[in-house]
Amino acid sequence: MEIVLVEDDLEDAGLTIEVLRESEIPCRVSLVRDGEEAMEFLNRQGRYARTPRPDLILLDLKLPKKDGREVLGEIREDPELRRVPVVVLTVSTTHRDLLIDEELYVEAYLVKPFNHAEFVEVVRSLRKYLLSDVIVPR
Repeated sequence: MEIVLVEDDLEDAGLTIEVLRESEIPCRVSLVRDGEEAMEFLNRQGRYARTPRPDLILLDLKLPKKDGREVLGEIREDPELRRVPVVVLTVSTTHRDLLIDEELYVEAYLVKPFNHAEFVEVVRSLRKYLLSDVIVPR
């Protein structure tokens, strides 16, 4: 499972990566630290030209250079990217209401500091969802 973590706070990013590692969910995590870098990564531009398409985006909403809501809007407008599940990591439940008002759909919201068990369950359920679309040859 390819995961891109869009998080500017290195402490939060470290904790998120640690939880994923401890959960034993097989994944590779790429970290980008601002909204502009996130879009370069997702669109495979510049130094990210060879990056794999992520299976999951973990998106902080408070980002430098380009706000997380702007990033989410661009993801949802792109025919290729809109298929990628997004989990929003936020410090406030009010952000959820803003996203709903702006009709920016996401698969899950997690309020920081998030409950580790809840976070792992969200990632596992999204992984199962992604794997259910895979057709194994006989």
